[in-house]
Amino acid sequence: MAAKAYIDLLRHGETENSMRFCGSTDHALTTVGWQQMWARVEQTPKHWQHIITSPLIRCAYFAQALAERCAIPLTQDVRLQEIHFGAWEGRSAAELMLTDADALARFWQNPLENPPLQAEHLLHFKTRVLAAWQDIQVQFAGQNILLVTHSGVMRVLLCHLRQQPLERLLEFDVPYAAMQTIEVRQHESSCQITLKRDSPA
Repeated sequence: MAAKAYIDLLRHGETENSMRFCGSTDHALTTVGWQQMWARVEQTPKHWQHIITSPLIRCAYFAQALAERCAIPLTQDVRLQEIHFGAWEGRSAAELMLTDADALARFWQNPLENPPLQAEHLLHFKTRVLAAWQDIQVQFAGQNILLVTHSGVMRVLLCHLRQQPLERLLEFDVPYAAMQTIEVRQHESSCQITLKRDSPA
């Protein structure tokens, strides 16, 4: 009989620089952001055996608080950090519409072919996220895991699991404190991964 475990992906809550391209900039959660994340984990009680988090404080501070409250081991993985938006870091879409509207429109249409200036390329981002994903499956095989991370990381994983082209990743809606559950069934010589329905908001 196949062993079954779950990996839950949790996006951070609202940040102090909401509605901007935060990327690798280290913005903290707002009070509302903290409330969103606590509400999410309390709505979906799971018996997590390990928490893995992005090192950025909008993820890591909550992950640390949850780990301490529930006595769960915690690991940081820099590969789960959000993509770096280069020249767009800290800027809003409204601001970019005034100064760089054509580039923004091309990015929304196809982020793979039209990255912001000086940004981390989407292919590099995908490579590091999937490398972390593969390592987590091996290192924590059979355990129920919570990954506290970012919308970009979750979109890359959704593209991968749903076998969608990378340039379509912006089609996935990943709001603050969104959670996505992945079921992992470990057989003797294979592993079956099933993307479960999104947890309710």
